[in-house]
Amino acid sequence: MPVVQYGLIAAGALVNPAWAAAAAVAATLQPHLATGGTAVRPADLRGGSWLARCVRLPLEAARTRKGTWRSEVVVSADPRAIEERRPVYRDLLAEGTDRFFEERRTTCPWCESPAITPRLTTIDLTQRKPGQFAIDDCDGCGHVFQNPRLSLEGLDFYYRDFYDGLGAEVLEAAFAAVDTFYRARVRQVAAETTPNRWLDVGGGHGHFCLIAAEDLPDTRFDVLDLNDGVLEAAQRGWVDHAHQGLFTDVAPEIAGTYDVVSMHHYLEHTRDPRDEVTAAHIALAPGGLLLIEVPDPENTWSRIVGPYWGSWLQPQHQHFVPIGNLRQELESQGFTVVSEERAEAHQAFDYTSFVGLVAQRLSPPPEVPWLHPPTAASQAVRLAVLAGSLPIMGLTFAAEQAVAPLVRNRPGGPNTYRILARKD
Repeated sequence: MPVVQYGLIAAGALVNPAWAAAAAVAATLQPHLATGGTAVRPADLRGGSWLARCVRLPLEAARTRKGTWRSEVVVSADPRAIEERRPVYRDLLAEGTDRFFEERRTTCPWCESPAITPRLTTIDLTQRKPGQFAIDDCDGCGHVFQNPRLSLEGLDFYYRDFYDGLGAEVLEAAFAAVDTFYRARVRQVAAETTPNRWLDVGGGHGHFCLIAAEDLPDTRFDVLDLNDGVLEAAQRGWVDHAHQGLFTDVAPEIAGTYDVVSMHHYLEHTRDPRDEVTAAHIALAPGGLLLIEVPDPENTWSRIVGPYWGSWLQPQHQHFVPIGNLRQELESQGFTVVSEERAEAHQAFDYTSFVGLVAQRLSPPPEVPWLHPPTAASQAVRLAVLAGSLPIMGLTFAAEQAVAPLVRNRPGGPNTYRILARKD
């Protein structure tokens, strides 16, 4: 991409040297301006090195293609990292995937009703790890759940190299790109209180805390998660303190500590959402607020496109709780619901992610350590399919942003909801 970018600028110099020079300066300054005044400190922007970007980046890109230069950062496509993991995955998959699943339930995990109906079956469309995953509906209470759900060993296998390792770079870029949603969450809380201490559960590398601190500079933000990303968040200075572990285990140690506990797209990952609500009640001070944001299983688009609804994210997501069920559970555990947001919480990516997931399904698998190495021909086909889908995704994204105000305000339109509750 740097070769193309600066190549076009160089070609533009033949047409209009002044505008080409302005474009080169703008492209060179862009990352410096984007990160100035933030906690992000890219190594290649230190001192005056950023001045040479318009020359250095194309040269590095060309040398990379020749194999004479390699980034100091280990990226997900690094062949060495893939090959190092290949024997590990070979051993993990030697006995198949059956042990990665528990027994199939015959009743709803939320209300114990036997009236459950299969909704869809899908594969891992994101990582393409082996296995098939089923989602069922409860006709009694509307709860939607993975059935059979992953075992503890299965969770370890399918989360491996997703949020960290090979997948860390891609996921970090994704989390860093949604600050608009982060600020909307802060506004919902700020309408009720200005907290002193805020714990973000499932906060990963701390992106939410970094952005939220800009809007609430006097609030101390802590983060809790299982992976090593929380430790990195503390090292970066994006959070005040990092708790690493299960929330249900850590909660007694931090009982009554926090004014706000948030769970943003966390509850759907857990084995028992009710236990997480209990843990939040323990961690909160009296009168503290619990903010939960999750995919909305009452979304109409999810029924139209089946497995290609982006929020299914199988096999990571195990529970999809309707807002009525969650409201009732919060009240039964000693919370009073303060506010609910559905239209405001909608994230306009349904149509775009549909195109992306279909393209991902149609293309051969990428080079990953849990599958056989791809052939040159299959890689070429994959590149062609994904490249061909990019213009469609671009047009779809633009159209989706245009119609989002209409979608989010109709019944069954929002794909996400937020609920804020106060500890009694």
